[in-house]
Amino acid sequence: MQIPYELALGWRYTRAGRATRRNGFISFISGVSMLGIALGVAALIIVLSVMNGFQKEVRDRMLSVVAHIEVFSPDGGALPDLARTLAEVRANPNVVGAAPFVSAQALLARGEDMKGVLVRGIDPAQEGAVTEIADANRQAVDTLTPGSFNAVLGSDLARALGVRPGDKVTLVAPSGQITPAGIVPRLKQVTVSGLFHSGHYEYDSTLVLMHHADAERIFRLEGPTGVRLRLKDLHEAPRVTQELAQTLSGNLLIRDWTQQNRTWFAAVQVEKRMMFIILTLIVAVAAFNLVSTLVMSVQDKRADIAILRTLGASPASIMGVFVVQGAMVGVIGTLAGLLLGLLVAFNIDVIVPAIEHLLGVTFLPRDIYLISRMPSDPQESDIVPIAIISLLLAFAATLYPSWRASRVNPAQALRYE
Repeated sequence: MQIPYELALGWRYTRAGRATRRNGFISFISGVSMLGIALGVAALIIVLSVMNGFQKEVRDRMLSVVAHIEVFSPDGGALPDLARTLAEVRANPNVVGAAPFVSAQALLARGEDMKGVLVRGIDPAQEGAVTEIADANRQAVDTLTPGSFNAVLGSDLARALGVRPGDKVTLVAPSGQITPAGIVPRLKQVTVSGLFHSGHYEYDSTLVLMHHADAERIFRLEGPTGVRLRLKDLHEAPRVTQELAQTLSGNLLIRDWTQQNRTWFAAVQVEKRMMFIILTLIVAVAAFNLVSTLVMSVQDKRADIAILRTLGASPASIMGVFVVQGAMVGVIGTLAGLLLGLLVAFNIDVIVPAIEHLLGVTFLPRDIYLISRMPSDPQESDIVPIAIISLLLAFAATLYPSWRASRVNPAQALRYE
């Protein structure tokens, strides 16, 4: 099959400078443009993959403690009919686990140290069906038995209070008792029976787990304040929330995991969008370097253009030759950037530790950042738009120089040849 001469000639012009060194400067500018496109595309892929990795890592750690959906009473009291609510939520085909819970805020004191905490009363036998924290800390959670008033503390909370398993702490409930001397807060001494570590500082520093029966007695509740659910697909939580709102009986509030952390996820999306725009400008600068490359190439090839025109080449064919020349640079640069970016993104867990060891530094100190390793999660939804935008920018950069080439007058070009 015969290759169109526009394609063959455009490819020949792309590599002519390297082969003959007659137009070394043009070839150098072309190589710089190609390298710039490759580095810009690679940077976009690496940065967005790392941001996706951070988001996934934080989300997974958060969901090890937080349920996909919570159903609770609007007044903060006990559910009016726990059995009916459990039956109705389990009837939804998307729900794979449900467990009752008690949620309340309190103060935890030891000596002069006092911390505000979130007390979560759970059923140790059912908690594993909705979160991973029970299974990951099974030995500690199994110590939570009715009437024992044991408590499992987050590791950072225990460190702040200076307690270890076996120590006694005082739980101060917000609603007190009315006496002739005024309102006296209700105090209950509980035993630290274990610690848990979720990897999410917000929960490790504030969460206290108790048996729901003990929590009900401390906070004077008639039963669990809500039901926590686990779904087949966590991304379906908003849709399932709407379905449950239509099917559940009674006046209940329903909240999914995206609503509990809406601000954080919105901030990550805005940051990711801004990084995409900023790094795309790098690709744009490299792509538009092709303009200067092609303008110089057109000026150098004026005699060739005139000869082709006298042999019958149309202006559209001349334009196609130089479009091919510029597009080749864009295609090669984009493909090289894709390969480099994916290579780094898929091996960043090896590359970053090697750089840290070589330089003797730590990019993510454990005592400052939520996670201590550099995560990466390349996604097709990011990579495909990056490649398309890079190719479109490179193509757009070829249009003006190619149009100028098609406008060359053969008689003027050959006057001094």
